[in-house]
Amino acid sequence: MTSLDKEAFTQTITVPALRVPIRVLNKVIKSLKKSTIQRPGMPRVVPDTEDGGDFRLILLDPHRISSPSCFSEAEAEALRSFEVPEELHSHELQLTYDNLKSEEVLEAVLPQGQDVTSAFSRVGHIAHMNLRDHQLLYKSLIGQVIMDKNPGITCVVNKLNIIDSTYRNFKMEVLAGEENMVAKLKENGVTYEFDFSRVYWNSRLSTEHQRVVQLVKRGDTVFDVFAGVGPFAIPAARMGAKVLANDLNPESYRWLQHNCKLNKVESKVRTFNLDGRAFIQGPVKQELPALLKGKDSVHVVMNLPALALEFLDAFRGLLHQETPCDENLPTVHCYGFSREDDPDTDVVKRASRSLGFPLENRCSLHFVRNVAPNKDMMCVRFTIPKEVLFSSSDDQTEPSEEPAPKRQKCEETDSI
Repeated sequence: MTSLDKEAFTQTITVPALRVPIRVLNKVIKSLKKSTIQRPGMPRVVPDTEDGGDFRLILLDPHRISSPSCFSEAEAEALRSFEVPEELHSHELQLTYDNLKSEEVLEAVLPQGQDVTSAFSRVGHIAHMNLRDHQLLYKSLIGQVIMDKNPGITCVVNKLNIIDSTYRNFKMEVLAGEENMVAKLKENGVTYEFDFSRVYWNSRLSTEHQRVVQLVKRGDTVFDVFAGVGPFAIPAARMGAKVLANDLNPESYRWLQHNCKLNKVESKVRTFNLDGRAFIQGPVKQELPALLKGKDSVHVVMNLPALALEFLDAFRGLLHQETPCDENLPTVHCYGFSREDDPDTDVVKRASRSLGFPLENRCSLHFVRNVAPNKDMMCVRFTIPKEVLFSSSDDQTEPSEEPAPKRQKCEETDSI
């Protein structure tokens, strides 16, 4: 089946049932909650047609209960205490497409032995899938099933290519539903709105966004080098931090500004549309001298895992000061991918090479998530060494003249 025929799934099945007096019905249901039938749109209790009205039938899951001996000790004890006989009755049910789970529908229609894909990332009303080549013949059917079985999903899309652009977006095709790519959603109590087809968003990073933001205190300053639509910047501003947020993608920049207004933090967030290196060697460089003299912490967030480690060299000799400051140096949270057996060592080694300074025993590592087989996303956290940040006027590094889009070209093989 390559196009969905819902009528083909209609069938009659026989399930076990318990005959229970109405007076103890709710108590018995509560005691047997793990053994009752659990199907979308299907009742667990039906009338007992062989009785005058004092009894009901509780329908049981045939995969769990096939005989009275299948009840757990606690369930059997509860039935005895309510004086309900453990005798099983048979009840016929009409099972339709609406009563099936998405996995059951797909298992029934895809060729035997093929992977069944029902997993997706939810972005507001959009379900985002990554179908494999052998599933593409059934893409329209899969999209329709996902939309039918998940309330609130009105659009199902499939990623057509890897993320391979300056702006971290990717081509996608609509498998089912409306072609409306402007999503609205909440993450950790913050509302975001954006065109999913033109910006980067990954709902799987909500825990990581929250983890880093919780390290920020009121009065701190946050420089978000690759801010996207604001999942670090806006919550940090809501915490009372001063935020400078940057993204090279004009669409991300536009939606970042929109989301700042949507969450009423536009007065606390300064936004920029620059290459990451230009942002560090421009606004960050301008703001740091005064911040280093204060008592509040400074955080630099660099969430571009495919390339962020390579941007650390932008901090070399960034500031010139006769007597380098030893206190209140910025804390960097830099993300990177690793395919090595020891990702911690790999990320620290690459960060050290880019900084031109050894970070071993001077940083902490956090595992974020596995994004693909043998590919981990890591976050390295460290204080920028004064030996890196400060330089004499003789060796201060000048910003690169290479065009910004070329410097920040992204070649990611998986959604981050």
